[in-house]
Amino acid sequence: MRRSIVTLVAIMLAAAFSGTAQAAASGRPGNELVKRSDVEFIPLNPARGDLGPKAGKLWGDIRADVPSGILVTFVDGFQSPPHIHNITYRAVVISGAVHNDDPAAEKMWMESGSFWTQPLGENHITAAKGEDSMIFLEILSGPYLVKPADQAFDSGERPINVAARNIMWLEAEDAEWIGREGPKMAYLWGSVEDNEKNGTFVRLPSGYGGELSTSAPMMRVVTIQGQASIQLSGESDIHSLDPGSYFCSKGEAAHQISCDSDEECVLYLHTEGKYRLGASP
Repeated sequence: MRRSIVTLVAIMLAAAFSGTAQAAASGRPGNELVKRSDVEFIPLNPARGDLGPKAGKLWGDIRADVPSGILVTFVDGFQSPPHIHNITYRAVVISGAVHNDDPAAEKMWMESGSFWTQPLGENHITAAKGEDSMIFLEILSGPYLVKPADQAFDSGERPINVAARNIMWLEAEDAEWIGREGPKMAYLWGSVEDNEKNGTFVRLPSGYGGELSTSAPMMRVVTIQGQASIQLSGESDIHSLDPGSYFCSKGEAAHQISCDSDEECVLYLHTEGKYRLGASP
């Protein structure tokens, strides 16, 4: 088991995230855009062949001490050996079903729109079922390492698993961030006080169109469900975003966003302080 874990780490850090999709060219400094179709996926452990997970970069570099975001895909029936990480990560299920818990725990399958955190040092496994299982995984600092289970330790943090059906959605009368045109939001982590880092979900009804504005130093957005479109602040092109796509802005920005699919659209937002989602001016 130790040898397989070490192999996984070596492949991760040596290759997996150095050659993935780059942010699309932008006419406005600070804007970034990576479409799901442009993400290059690389096996995390070639020794497992097609049975192993694959990963592709959205931003950052998990080999370095920087914030990073990646997509990870799994084959039906995948299960990792017990292991730990040196840092805490957060993840959202985009498609398929994923289980992430103590090795002795019964399977709790989290479907699209579910959210979990994995504390550093905690022994766990990750498993997946269904075709085309994919998650979004985020770290606030790195490097991201995988270590054997016998090196487990208690950091004081505790894992959180929130199934999509248990997400608490807030409407306009409960959250001043969103307008009264139908969107909803859910708090996931962090705090909005004093421009602290935080993560939220936003759910847009089918056919919705509005403006997503912020004055935060940085705002990152990953599409989780539905077919969305974005016109980035200060730009004229409109981009279609499949689940797993990503855009980012830095500083004052006002993006025009819409949900073009028959189903609702769900977005994951990581920002500093608050944002505003409302009708276009």
